[in-house]
Amino acid sequence: MEPCRRRGRQRRRHRLSQPNEPTKPQGLNVPSDAIWAWSIIVAATAGVIIRPFRLPEAIWAVIGAGALVLLGLLPWQDALLGIGKGVDVYLFLIGMMLIAELARLEGLFDYLAALAVEYADGSPQRLFLLIYLVGTLVTVLLSNDATAIVLTPAVYAATRAAGAKPLPYLFVCAFIANAASFVLPISNPANLVVFGARMPHLTEWLRLFALPSAASILLTYVVLRLTQHRALKEETIARSVPHPKLSRGGKLTAVGIIAIGIVLVTASALDRQLGLPTFICGVATSAIVLLISQQSPLPVLRGVSWSVLPLVGGLFVLVEALVKTGVIGQLSALLHQAVAQSIPKAAWSVGIATAFATNVANNLPVGLVAGSVAASDHLPAPVVSAILIGVDLGPNLSVTGSLATILWLVALRREKIEVGAWPFLKLGLLVTPPALVAALAAAIR
Repeated sequence: MEPCRRRGRQRRRHRLSQPNEPTKPQGLNVPSDAIWAWSIIVAATAGVIIRPFRLPEAIWAVIGAGALVLLGLLPWQDALLGIGKGVDVYLFLIGMMLIAELARLEGLFDYLAALAVEYADGSPQRLFLLIYLVGTLVTVLLSNDATAIVLTPAVYAATRAAGAKPLPYLFVCAFIANAASFVLPISNPANLVVFGARMPHLTEWLRLFALPSAASILLTYVVLRLTQHRALKEETIARSVPHPKLSRGGKLTAVGIIAIGIVLVTASALDRQLGLPTFICGVATSAIVLLISQQSPLPVLRGVSWSVLPLVGGLFVLVEALVKTGVIGQLSALLHQAVAQSIPKAAWSVGIATAFATNVANNLPVGLVAGSVAASDHLPAPVVSAILIGVDLGPNLSVTGSLATILWLVALRREKIEVGAWPFLKLGLLVTPPALVAALAAAIR
């Protein structure tokens, strides 16, 4: 009888303990704030991508960040912390945008355009290849954002001078900006975001990414060239155009751009942050040119796309909200489970998933999330490499996949050229998958 009574008491204690463990209600109650936060993040990201009412991308990112703070879903201190994480990126962009606008005003782009047309010698195919090679060089040494900001206006000027339809050549600027953006650490600000203080030394970087970068650049060119074959075949361009004389300010601006390239490569080799050196070079070059030519700085300052900075700041705040709601921890746990089962399979999965995510939410916030996940523990090199390739190359699928492509869109709008999301997506679906698969295969080999 005593054992039976003991078992009965145990069963009663077990039944009484059930109300104190409301698993289901807890699951619904605890993440309610998180669900609201995620909803705002999704809505803000959709606004950045779709641009309702044709409002700038920055407005939607800022509205989303402000809503998170005003509704108490993210403390303002954490929002400021998120904004502060982007300081290096802000400085980098300001330096690049200043020198790009200065180059445009000083006629450097028109001068380079005339040179490109002369070297093309009346061949649209040669002009296409020339722009691709220059775009690769600019991306590698000055970053993919520089390709969008600096090269795009020059390409537009070259095609306009040659009497060509600009869009096939402008597509080169958009796609090479991401395809060549992991040759060096300086080739993409997203690289700074993903690795942060854990940036590999330059020699280690080249060991990891030289072959994947070569595969990405080559296959992107091959497929892009095939897709533009008919447009180039039907084109006729001038063999020569009037050659403008480069002013002293234009020459100094060209020297400033070269100096930025040298400084960035040196900073990368020394494992230094890239934002401040770029900012100093951009400001110093602008100040010297404007002082020598006795010009007002207002035209340069008015020409800079300052809205990019609140866009980036807003995206950093949105990602900070994801960190606070525990998304990073859950993703990290899932990734480590996958690594424990198979490193190659985990690398392929995370590379493809990251590439897809960049087109849903832009590569800068995805890079921040990926960097937070990668920083959670020591992951195998193939997995980290796959994450970076997904962040850098994946955005070629859609028109708002990367900050560089958004900057490219801004540059096109200044020339009254509009590229819709659907035409870009149709081209991206052809160009991106072969390059992505080849680059991931080279990295996971």
